[in-house]
Amino acid sequence: MLDIRADDLSHPLMRALLALHLKDMHAQSPPGTVFALDLSALSSPSVQVWSGWHGERVACIGALKRLSPGQGEIKSMRTHPDFLRQGAAAAMLEHIIAQARATGMSCLSLETGRGQAFEPALALYRRRGFVSGAPFADYQASDFNQFLHLAL
Repeated sequence: MLDIRADDLSHPLMRALLALHLKDMHAQSPPGTVFALDLSALSSPSVQVWSGWHGERVACIGALKRLSPGQGEIKSMRTHPDFLRQGAAAAMLEHIIAQARATGMSCLSLETGRGQAFEPALALYRRRGFVSGAPFADYQASDFNQFLHLAL
């Protein structure tokens, strides 16, 4: 059973998973197209971070950035390699959606890349009802990035 809890990113396992996430995003993306949040940005008051644990092992991370009273952005969704295809990401996504609804948001959005490395995450979001749409916040469209939205 996955235990999802609010996280302050102080645990070494969480920091390691975040470092892996950032490294992979830079490896899979053209220069200048990575908008993943680092430790400092995830510590902003506008961002809530959660971690998913299986016993003493971190399984996943996810964050919700408040863009406005009605809109949030999903950030830093990442599953630890040991927990891929075991439902951790789906559980985290459901948790973030529930939290967004509980705080009165009416729309969740996300920005991500294109290519094989991004397909599993895109499939998860689309299965949950996210649809492709226009850029939001300060994002600019490029040949690499894409934007998904979910009406709550």
